[in-house]
Amino acid sequence: MNEKHRLTVSLLKLFDLVIVVFSFALTTIGIVKAEHGITLARFLSLRTRVANLGILVLALLICHTVFKFCGLYRSRRLSRRRNEIVDVLKAMTLNTACFVALSSLFSIQMLTTQFLALFWVVSTLLLSIGRFTLRIVAARLRVHGRDLRYMLILGTNPRAIDFARRVSSDPELGYRLLGFVDDDWPGIAAIKKTKFQVVSDYAGLAEFLRRNVVDEVAIYLPFGSFYRHSFEVASLCQQHGINMRFNSDIFGLRTTRWRAEEFEGDQYIATYTGTNELGPRTVKRMLDVIVAACALLLLSPILAVAAVAIKLTSPGPVFFLQERMGLNKRRFKIFKFRTMVPNAERLMAVLEKRNEVTGPVFKMKNDPRITPIGKFLRRSSIDELPQLLNVLLGDMSLVGPRPLPVRDYEGFNEDWQRRRFSVKPGITCLWQVNGRSGISFDQWMLLDLQYMDEWSLWLDVKILAKTLPAVLRGTGAA
Repeated sequence: MNEKHRLTVSLLKLFDLVIVVFSFALTTIGIVKAEHGITLARFLSLRTRVANLGILVLALLICHTVFKFCGLYRSRRLSRRRNEIVDVLKAMTLNTACFVALSSLFSIQMLTTQFLALFWVVSTLLLSIGRFTLRIVAARLRVHGRDLRYMLILGTNPRAIDFARRVSSDPELGYRLLGFVDDDWPGIAAIKKTKFQVVSDYAGLAEFLRRNVVDEVAIYLPFGSFYRHSFEVASLCQQHGINMRFNSDIFGLRTTRWRAEEFEGDQYIATYTGTNELGPRTVKRMLDVIVAACALLLLSPILAVAAVAIKLTSPGPVFFLQERMGLNKRRFKIFKFRTMVPNAERLMAVLEKRNEVTGPVFKMKNDPRITPIGKFLRRSSIDELPQLLNVLLGDMSLVGPRPLPVRDYEGFNEDWQRRRFSVKPGITCLWQVNGRSGISFDQWMLLDLQYMDEWSLWLDVKILAKTLPAVLRGTGAA
């Protein structure tokens, strides 16, 4: 990182803290004036205690730490505007949550719900406008030849050429493509059909780096067959202090994401599927606990009536506990209201040949094991409500792929289907709102994977909103 970049980042950090202070002051003035009729001049003349200044400094330190944690100061040259705004939203949401904790810890009466909500809106809006403005200014400077970075690409395969096209087609990114580095091979002919050129082979790369301005090297070499070249290039770039850029998809894994990690001074690249970001996962868990607890409280009369009805209409226990496959195939006991005769699982072998669905799962519309009250409980999905206890215990989430019995899992014959177990199972998911048990097994698995690949908190909210109408219609319930 050069001195100019360090200065820019330092000014950006100062700018963000000034915005936070300005937003806090603006929110305070607005609420104080609205509630007490105090003018701006009168407000500014009020004395401030040393303790309050200490709390303000602590709050600013928290904001600075959260901004760094959310990645607001890493290079954004190749990232989209939307991604940066999303990170601002995450940062200010986390900061506001920290302010709630500060309010409880120091008994700060002015940090009311109204105040914090207005502060979140004002600060998020101002920070987003600031970031957007800085992007416009940076883009204009780069278009006019300032803040440029000179890039060299290693490899001439289709992915390297596609990357070159995308980078060079947008002058606002501020990249000047020097060319490609590769030895002669049949595929190099593809370069001749483009505006790009090969400027060196691997033997001449060291001399090229000595004689030319190179800020970044993008490496698009096959991982296995060109490991030696990659190692030599990485060593050269390290010696010259040149930034390296790798394509994370070195194994061709389309649905796998990656992140950098450090362990005892060593750097690692960790891959994962679904979401693995701490912030969204924490919010999802908080929503699970809050909604599940409230639902159990509000639905307790229905749960009590269902329990009494089961006990009075058929012999056996009220609850059905079954071992299911959870996160990464961890086994847990699922809670359901019993809707079948007590020996239902032992009768399964007799009914296997009457299975009405494809795949390893078992479904029958007129399953003789189901009790009269059980039919109503299944059709209304009341039998699923005890799973709210599993949500509170952490075995399940409100939204996620349905937890399958061990019997069904052992019938899987495709490994791609098992990826659904890499996230916590849920009470409802896409398949419940897209036909429920009326869809095929393969469609069910594809919908689970679609949920994982497209996951967001907003998607969970939409699925929860669509689940109730689907349950009331009773479409596909078995």
